Amino acid sequence: MFNNIIRPRRLRTSLGLRKMMRETRISPESLIWPIFIVEGENIYQEIPSLPGQYHYSPDQLYRAVERAQAHGISRLILFGLPKEKDEIGSGAWAEDGVVQQGLHQIRKLAPDMYLITDVCMCEYTSHGHCGILCGQEVDNDQTLLRLAEIAVSHARAGADMVAPSDMMDGRVAAIRKALDDNGFQNVPIMSYAAKFASSFYGPFRDAAGSAPAFGDRRSYQMDWHNSREAMRECALDVQEGADILMIKPALSYLDLICQCRQRFDLPVAAYAVSGEYAMVKAAAAQGLIDEYGVMCESAVSIFRAGADILITYYAPELADAIRKGDIG
Repeated sequence: MFNNIIRPRRLRTSLGLRKMMRETRISPESLIWPIFIVEGENIYQEIPSLPGQYHYSPDQLYRAVERAQAHGISRLILFGLPKEKDEIGSGAWAEDGVVQQGLHQIRKLAPDMYLITDVCMCEYTSHGHCGILCGQEVDNDQTLLRLAEIAVSHARAGADMVAPSDMMDGRVAAIRKALDDNGFQNVPIMSYAAKFASSFYGPFRDAAGSAPAFGDRRSYQMDWHNSREAMRECALDVQEGADILMIKPALSYLDLICQCRQRFDLPVAAYAVSGEYAMVKAAAAQGLIDEYGVMCESAVSIFRAGADILITYYAPELADAIRKGDIG
């Protein structure tokens, strides 16, 4: 009766067939797990705004390493919370800074772990802004000098890759030159190329103690109305020597991940930020959603949009889902 019907459903009739037909393939190697390191000793505390994530003092980082290894995660991005802050964020490039301590400790525990460091100043400055102030404004060019120092300091302490998140103009070029001049030509830069002044960062600012003491970051982070500007930012970072381009946040910016993938040949990373994670956790705690299903679906959507790399607080759980064959 209906012999002329075209039947795409034929390829959905069994689990094995659906898995074979998947167009988006991902692996645990594409996942990066954020870790928060706090200065001090014997600190292992759950972060209230990020359930399931913890503050680790350097001597407790074995817990994070063991958890990562148990789930097949081999790539971490490190954020530091110092005890003392000052106007210029000097703890960020100190030889014994908290991230530098963390790098040394993880290197002892897991020599093959791939370690990426966030290069910024907001966690280290007393005012919470991402650079050196001139009055009430961030001085772009003075900040570049400090960002370069931070990147070199991290490389000396054992970072495999640096990831500047400050959104200063020219930071990729300044960091690339400093790394090259100090013998770190092979340390790649994963640039937060298009980082928006987003409301989705709230839980992170609580976790990292990095909320601005006054004003906001809209003069340097991007206006979330703008997509063409985001592509200009990506193009500038390509010219300056970035090795990987990142879009942040992820879920509300899938269109920009897609545009970035179409326009540039570099690997594209996306950061599923704290607010995205916290919303899923909160909704799941209320019994409103299936946390596992939403976690899997949202992650796949980011890769489907064109991301090659995903920074996510769900990295351990997503690696398990990939191994089980539920995604990827």
